[in-house]
Amino acid sequence: MHPPPSLHWTVVPGIVVPGHGVASHAGDESPYPDGTIAMQLPHFRRLGLDLSPYRAATINVFIGPAVFAMRAPRYTLRHVEWTTLHPPEDFSFSPCRVAYADEIYEGLVYYPHPETKARHFQHFSTIEVIAVHIPGVGYGSRVELHLRRNEIDVREDESPGDTHAIP
Repeated sequence: MHPPPSLHWTVVPGIVVPGHGVASHAGDESPYPDGTIAMQLPHFRRLGLDLSPYRAATINVFIGPAVFAMRAPRYTLRHVEWTTLHPPEDFSFSPCRVAYADEIYEGLVYYPHPETKARHFQHFSTIEVIAVHIPGVGYGSRVELHLRRNEIDVREDESPGDTHAIP
């Protein structure tokens, strides 16, 4: 799609896949009436991270057979008490860009730490992104993620079994 914008970015192809439906309250079974992102926004802002330029939803991008790991994210917010439904969680964020339909859109990788998360886990081949509105993007859309090389590691998944199929 696009050449790497600089040596500071890793460009990873992916496909937009459905998530759990709780970030934007798209799922009928969600216990979060406004969606998790909308509920978390004021807590993030109070802790110094304003996400108001972005949509209160996530775009789930499957990058298999690659997997990712947070190395040194730009922002990490610890012990965020955003709901009474489960214990506080830790969140990390890393600036990213989403290339789609010959345009590049700004966003953040949204990473709820699995060790503090109560439910709705993602496979390490699925990256959740909070971004500005991206016209036309939807399930099945092919995108490129531009990830900060010093903040996120991307590598081929070496685990056994068929974990590379699109969920």
